[in-house]
Amino acid sequence: MSPTTTPSPAPAAAPSSKGAKRSLMSSLMDATALLRSASFKEDSYVAAALPPSELRALADLKALLAKHPDAMSIWGVPLNSPQQPPPAGADGAAAAPPVDERADVVLLKFLRARDFRVRDAHAMLLRCAAWRAEFGADAVLDEDLGFKDLEGVVAYMHGWDREGHPVCYNAYGVFKDRDMYERVFGDGDRLARFLRWRVQVMERGVRALSLRPGGVNAIIQVTDLKDMPKRELRAASNQILSLFQDNYPEMVARKVFINVPWYFSVLFSMISPFLTERTKSKFVIAREGNVAETLYKFIRPELVPVQYGGLSRAGDLENGPPKPASEFTIKGGEKVFLEIDGIEAGATITWDLVVGGWDLEYGAEYVPAAEGSYTLCVEKTRMVPATAEEPLHNAFTAREAGKMVLSIDNSGSRKRKVAAYRYFVRKPSA
Repeated sequence: MSPTTTPSPAPAAAPSSKGAKRSLMSSLMDATALLRSASFKEDSYVAAALPPSELRALADLKALLAKHPDAMSIWGVPLNSPQQPPPAGADGAAAAPPVDERADVVLLKFLRARDFRVRDAHAMLLRCAAWRAEFGADAVLDEDLGFKDLEGVVAYMHGWDREGHPVCYNAYGVFKDRDMYERVFGDGDRLARFLRWRVQVMERGVRALSLRPGGVNAIIQVTDLKDMPKRELRAASNQILSLFQDNYPEMVARKVFINVPWYFSVLFSMISPFLTERTKSKFVIAREGNVAETLYKFIRPELVPVQYGGLSRAGDLENGPPKPASEFTIKGGEKVFLEIDGIEAGATITWDLVVGGWDLEYGAEYVPAAEGSYTLCVEKTRMVPATAEEPLHNAFTAREAGKMVLSIDNSGSRKRKVAAYRYFVRKPSA
């Protein structure tokens, strides 16, 4: 299947509309160009890649933890061995206690959060361990906190980015509804329960990490600022931020803000000079109307939720990874034809198509291979508005061999748009 914009030489062989010629390769090259490298570079947890000063700090932190009489673990990772005589080996010599390679990853997270000041990192780690014991963080995953209606809406883990990081989506716009806000945040007890639920979501994200040198050791946070009642949520957001900063250090590899209002962009530009380059490199800001293009840079479209211009619906990932989609771009003033060739008589073709920003025309035709056959209109050309929140989905059973041609007409816009499609062909049964 290839997008092409070549005018049809024969009425029965292709759509009658015209467009500028462009190949699939050029479309895919345009899409790949969106993945331009940024200044961001994720921290390493491989000992051989650490500078000597950081290795010394790691050794010093281990020495401090070794002095603790009790075993300590965080996220199920043992961080020390209690002071006791080591067991004897087969030859009678003292055998070294087994070392969990995940411990270095966890300890480096606390060290980086305190700029490798060993005693500060040690104190932070002890406070985190105490909080987890008091909060019951290890057991929170098994609790039913009564927020089933917020699952997949307010905060949820969904898919992974192009580098394998689990992705956590956050959207608090539903709380602009006063009744919803009161039901969740109406008093101190409700707020405390919501915070516990938000920790539960974070623990799911941590559970998806490998926490091993060279593995995936952080998540991606995508925060939707559309309709967020910032004043009402100030207390909750401050507590969530404090909890995560104190107890989940360096767990976020990148923070993507989408549907950002103009005043947030201004605020960020004002505080930007006071942020470290390392912190700024983790931030990505996308204004409304630019969401899909931004997310596609980091997340494949078949894993981006449909409400953000992707192809992934709730529950799609329960049966394993989805079928990959093909990405392309549509230039302003351009019309593209997507052709699905080689369809046999009796076969059923199913397709999904999404365009970031929409506001263009779409149609579908089936072109039989036999000379003299008539082109069939599968979907009449129609305008797809910018407000469309669902990808296009349809199916067609061919009575004769031929090809399906989807037309995407962006000639009424000057803006380039990202797009993605995938299709399934079920051959005719015997």
